[in-house]
Amino acid sequence: MIKNFIVPVDFSDDSLKGLDLATLFSQKTYCNIQMVYVQKKTAEHFPSRIREEFNYAKDKFEGITQNYIHKLGNNSKLRYIIKKGPKVYEEIVNQAESYKDSVIAASTHGASGFEEFFIGSNAFKIISATTRPVITIRKGIVPKDISRIILPIDAMVETRQKVPMTAEIAELFGAEVHVLEVSSTKNSKILKRLSAYSKQVSGYLKGRGLTVKTDSIVGNNISDITVEYAQSVNAGMISIITEQGTSITNLILGNQAQQILNKSIIPVLNITPREMHFKGTFNTLG
Repeated sequence: MIKNFIVPVDFSDDSLKGLDLATLFSQKTYCNIQMVYVQKKTAEHFPSRIREEFNYAKDKFEGITQNYIHKLGNNSKLRYIIKKGPKVYEEIVNQAESYKDSVIAASTHGASGFEEFFIGSNAFKIISATTRPVITIRKGIVPKDISRIILPIDAMVETRQKVPMTAEIAELFGAEVHVLEVSSTKNSKILKRLSAYSKQVSGYLKGRGLTVKTDSIVGNNISDITVEYAQSVNAGMISIITEQGTSITNLILGNQAQQILNKSIIPVLNITPREMHFKGTFNTLG
């Protein structure tokens, strides 16, 4: 169940869109929302600078809490924590992983007086460094509801790993799921595999009582056709698989995933693939 939301904040207007996303979820279910600001340890030799930044962050958080507390539903909680560490994204990920289950909601743009591009430069690192779901939003308006979710299906076996979390969100909002077969080739073998994956995923979603629509698109750029399709049906979310670096020093995102994050003004659910099997459904790596 989606209950714990971690929201990285640098106090820019853009960074608060992550909080808007978490607030949207609180309208559907109880949420424990925790805003996080990270002071970088590089300033340790200047105690007055550290105190100034801490007091600034505390005052800003108190103001944000007052502005947002009345927007929460289902007796949801809104808290904040000010952390300190050499790498912002590591502290965000550590905070998320301090909960048994959590979701990170973050803007991919942001800037503050203390740490320029705090969110913009760290959102991609956060996604690559955690196995927790991350919901991101670029410059755009946070939807008032999520009535349609786009679930692009490509030829990679990992593509189906985003399905269970997508289904959970769709159930929460009563959203229609669009299972979209996407390909940059008309190769019959690949298209046949896509069709098989699509049928499997659609069957799973329908088995959970969800409304499902299926479609297929072939185009030169998968990220472009996915985003364009999502906009054409007025979707409230796109669900994608992101790739993880092999180590914390090799933080990369798959090319298509990063393009979608850079281009979409619609919130994006990012799921990092891992080997798993969902009882009574399907093996996501076979």
